[in-house]
Amino acid sequence: MKLPRLIGYLLSVLMACCVGSVAAEEREDARALALGDSVVFGYITQAGHQYVNASNFIGSPEYLGGVLDLDVVNAGCPGEATTSFLSSTGADNGCREFRAAFPLHVAYSSTQLAFATSFLTHHRHVRLVTIGIGANDLFLLEEGCASNQNPPGCIEAGLPAVLAAVATNMATILAELRATGFGGVIVIVNYYSLDYSDPAGTGITVLLNQAITAPANAYGAVVADVFTAFQKVAANPVFGGKTCNAGLLNVNPQDQGLCDVHPAQSGQRLIAKTIARAYRTATW
Repeated sequence: MKLPRLIGYLLSVLMACCVGSVAAEEREDARALALGDSVVFGYITQAGHQYVNASNFIGSPEYLGGVLDLDVVNAGCPGEATTSFLSSTGADNGCREFRAAFPLHVAYSSTQLAFATSFLTHHRHVRLVTIGIGANDLFLLEEGCASNQNPPGCIEAGLPAVLAAVATNMATILAELRATGFGGVIVIVNYYSLDYSDPAGTGITVLLNQAITAPANAYGAVVADVFTAFQKVAANPVFGGKTCNAGLLNVNPQDQGLCDVHPAQSGQRLIAKTIARAYRTATW
């Protein structure tokens, strides 16, 4: 009787080990990769010594991991533009400067694209890639026009070329991601308006969103409509269409009655929920 009991015990241990191995392997594969700019990184303006530890900054990818039960790798870089995402010499809005001084959530020495393609090549069972980028291309245009005698006219004149470049760069990014053999879900995360009661500013955001999502269908990507998600919250009469008043943006350190361009934690959680909804729709 003792031998059968021993055999039975050994079999149960073996089965438990095997099940544990499979579970660990599946958990290892349950990953997502988040790419993009300061919104993705979880950037906070003028955070001082907090920059020395990237874990001080919580963006939508960290919330998304909890919502979808995925291990999310956040490669976002504050100031990243579509040009610098593709090339180490491409114009950026401070990403390279930030990386030289402070750590990102993950370390990489080349471009964000090179990191992304390498990551996807070495992790064949990644389920989701998110990308939110393009706003810094417009900020670079705005900065370039600041010294012009007619900044609004300068921006209006330069806008079509910038939007065309953003659309082209996004197509290149998506093509490179797919070229790794990644067949999972790619979610393009569009941008919210800083103030939905401002028709001019909101209109530019709409144009940017059209540019970054233009190549989506060609590469089997879906869109997380953050623009509409924020708009629904800001539409409450109490907020008057102002994203800042809705508590979705970080407070401006220089004026507590104003906001900067980055999402507050409530905004980051809303972005994560919007991405999760797009992902689930794509996988149903």
